[in-house]
Amino acid sequence: MGFTLATWNINSVRLRAGLVEKLLTEEAPDVLCLQECKSPVDLIPVEQFSALGYGHVVARGQKGYNGVAIVSRLPLHDAGHIDWCEKGDARHVAARLENGVTIHNCYVPAGGDVPDRAVNDKFGHKLDFVAEMRDRFRADKPGKSILVGDLNIAPREDDVWSHKQLLKVVSHTPVEVAAFVEAQAAGGWVDVTRQDIVEGPLYTWWSYRARDWDAADKGRRLDHIWASADIGAAAHGSRVLRAARGWEKPSDHAPRGRVRGAAPAPAALPRDIFGQMMSKGAHRPGDGMSERPVSRPLQVHTVDGADANMLAGVQKADPPVLRQIPQQRRQRF
Repeated sequence: MGFTLATWNINSVRLRAGLVEKLLTEEAPDVLCLQECKSPVDLIPVEQFSALGYGHVVARGQKGYNGVAIVSRLPLHDAGHIDWCEKGDARHVAARLENGVTIHNCYVPAGGDVPDRAVNDKFGHKLDFVAEMRDRFRADKPGKSILVGDLNIAPREDDVWSHKQLLKVVSHTPVEVAAFVEAQAAGGWVDVTRQDIVEGPLYTWWSYRARDWDAADKGRRLDHIWASADIGAAAHGSRVLRAARGWEKPSDHAPRGRVRGAAPAPAALPRDIFGQMMSKGAHRPGDGMSERPVSRPLQVHTVDGADANMLAGVQKADPPVLRQIPQQRRQRF
């Protein structure tokens, strides 16, 4: 079974619920991964998404900061989450589709403004976060998995508007790029976007500070879709839905569009990769992370260690009861 997938840093899911609805209506991915939801899980507007046919949600949330959610019209099973750096931030959630593919939705810290961990704790946190990703991938190689999200690093020279001018700017410094490359290599991850769009400038984020972001075009590719090596060669396509950056009250990231392709039966990778990337914003610990696997009407289960692939040491949610979306169940992290 092939499927379509999108990833988008939404920069407040409640503030931009209308944009999410617009995306789901016009582009209709099967699965949408959201980062920086900035909401407790029980306040995510799932009823609005359910009305469009997206009745399955697995999420981790915080009030005002961070937050990740996987919204789907395909049945999902909650595959738990990792508490990266043991800070209690809602920066990861995983879900397993019925075809056996595990989707990891990640939100890497932005890292502040100064690329020196000696004077900037946020930058140190970012480096530690990516190093922990590398170590987990080395210890437990991912299989039949997709990792998406705002990873907040633009690794290649053509992933930024000016390689020379951004070498000392957080998101493109040599130390961040080296850490990013090590983490990707440790898991044998395939950069799906750059497999499809091999070379040339490619951006998913444009700053709010630019008076005319489109004309200036000072972008960076901060959002990524990786596939594990065993399914990385399956048919897929990628494009950036740049126009969404110009939607009313947009996030500062832009969606990636999809290109239809044939899905090989055994691999069950997305036939289309719809890279939906949007905004960044503040990054700091919140006051309490909540979990919410939601379904309509799907019973959500945690997965055991054999099925969780790279989720060694994952914090797993208790399996919730069967319920409709208006009914809510909340767990404390």
